[in-house]
Amino acid sequence: MRKLGWAALIVTAALFAPAHAQDSIKIGWAISKTGPFAAGAGVTTLPNYQVWVKDVNDAGGIKVGDKKLKVEVIEYDDRSNSEEMIKAVERLATQDKVDFILPPWSTGMNLAAAPIFNKLGYPQLAVTANTNQALELTKRWPNLTFWLGLPSEIVDGIVETFTKLQKEGKISNKVAMIAVGDQFGIELSTATRAGLKKAGFDLVYDKSYPFGTQDMQPVLKDAQAANPDVLLAFSYPPDTFAITDTSKIIGFNPKVFFVGVGTAFPMYKGKFAANAEAVMGIGGSDAALEGIQWYIQHHKEIIGREPDRWASPITYASLQVLQQAIERVGKIDRAAVINEINNGTFDTIIGKVKLDNGLNRNIWAVGQWQGNDFYGIAPVGKQGAKAPIVPKPAW
Repeated sequence: MRKLGWAALIVTAALFAPAHAQDSIKIGWAISKTGPFAAGAGVTTLPNYQVWVKDVNDAGGIKVGDKKLKVEVIEYDDRSNSEEMIKAVERLATQDKVDFILPPWSTGMNLAAAPIFNKLGYPQLAVTANTNQALELTKRWPNLTFWLGLPSEIVDGIVETFTKLQKEGKISNKVAMIAVGDQFGIELSTATRAGLKKAGFDLVYDKSYPFGTQDMQPVLKDAQAANPDVLLAFSYPPDTFAITDTSKIIGFNPKVFFVGVGTAFPMYKGKFAANAEAVMGIGGSDAALEGIQWYIQHHKEIIGREPDRWASPITYASLQVLQQAIERVGKIDRAAVINEINNGTFDTIIGKVKLDNGLNRNIWAVGQWQGNDFYGIAPVGKQGAKAPIVPKPAW
């Protein structure tokens, strides 16, 4: 192992087999290992990078032309800071001269990174980014791809779910919505506000809270006072856990309890146990898919814990797409790889993937803890969709 300064790391030895420079593919990333984004990045993104690199190297490498090249990794900690992340990406490209760069975690970080990835000519697999500007951005920057759907598509799933429950008489039209005050929360709450209004729902409480808020009692007590049948929170992992904890403490028991990023994490089920039952959130997976079954067990064997059931499998699938694109091109030609990613059809753990104008459409909008799995429940017509459990059992 050799030092590269400020939190850089070349991972070799036990996890990634060493290779001579001319016989390897250099892949770098800047990821949040410290700071407020570390929790999300440490569950959804970094473990999948590690599992994929190990899988590639254990199989002898990525086939480029007539030889297999093992992966050499250069890693930086972006400290949950967009300026640090951009500096690291520039360094990976201009000083470390990596062949490919994997994306950072979060919507804001990926949007901040997009201009520099495009300028430097690297494909950007923006898995953990969610923005209604996606189609506009992929037209401007063809190297950029989005993998979790649009906020409007997630909102469509949310509205579809709530409308069906209302028609069945399981909930009223009263919804309380809270959202973290950053790009993610703003995008989702804006789209949801319009979607709920169009569907005839009454948004009895609508509040944003500052990023990094630790005390959720004031906002939740106000939401509780509005007596909604649905709590809808667009929250980051620390908030998701705090919202759940606080709701238990104050006895806030809406019929639908929907919290954001982190709901699909196994540690959510681990922490709240039986109280996680019927909690809804973004994402989900089809536990019956053979690829998902293999992936969950494989991730657990390597990382020591199960993956989350939303962005984790899609992150791994995006890396399968990258590998297949490189192998089809047959050389380290980033422009050709970008073209193949945008136009090819790929076999992945989540099934067939073919991007549509730079967007992955094979997504779940809404999931719910039912037993030991976080199942996809919307879109309702998607293969593997489960019927929702409503009302949620009281805490």
